[in-house]
Amino acid sequence: MKDHPILFSGTMVCAQLEERKTQTRRHFKLPKWAVPGTLEIDDDGPYACVEATSCLAKVPLKVSVGDRFWVKETWRAHQWCGDLVEIAYAAQSGKVGWTDQVQQIPYPNGDKNAFKYYAPKGPDFWRPSIFMPRWASRITLCVTDVRVERLQDISEADAFAEGVWHTPTFNRFADDLQAAALSIPGKWFTSATDWYRDLWDRINGEGSWDANPWVIAYTFTVHKSNIDKLEAHS
Repeated sequence: MKDHPILFSGTMVCAQLEERKTQTRRHFKLPKWAVPGTLEIDDDGPYACVEATSCLAKVPLKVSVGDRFWVKETWRAHQWCGDLVEIAYAAQSGKVGWTDQVQQIPYPNGDKNAFKYYAPKGPDFWRPSIFMPRWASRITLCVTDVRVERLQDISEADAFAEGVWHTPTFNRFADDLQAAALSIPGKWFTSATDWYRDLWDRINGEGSWDANPWVIAYTFTVHKSNIDKLEAHS
């Protein structure tokens, strides 16, 4: 079992906390020597079988079933309370009550001066997700399935698992209800797959869906806990 950091937007973090998101897709970079052809997971281990000039070569995958992700999201150190630091998370800012937006976490390794190494602008400002340290993470994802496939092979059920907000009354789909209410008119979709197509293009650039790249699809269970706390209680 290995642990890996993974970045998510605030919208997708909320989808995980609301137990709507149990899959994510990331680009799979083919080796330079690979030629177009069938690509699949090798049953004997975490490999992708990639067609080379005259054979199928095995390319090791960095993440396999049983591994864990610790989620990196936009955050800030809001205040200090004795031996604890109060971390605020931008994903839920303005959407839920203050107590649901923050967590009190012991100082890393008991070091009360730890934040001086993270705070070129002072402690109380939003830090990009890429700079979130492991100890400040509040969500752990345990990988239950890994697939290598073409982006457009996504099923409607998979698109649901990517975190779409569904309104059964009108059978419409969006990032989330609040985002849909504030977005430009027409940003509702008639299927989860249509929503995911739009999301992919917004994240990766116009035309990226039509390019139909190879992706790695991770399925996971969501645990609302810091990865090291989860390990301590498992």
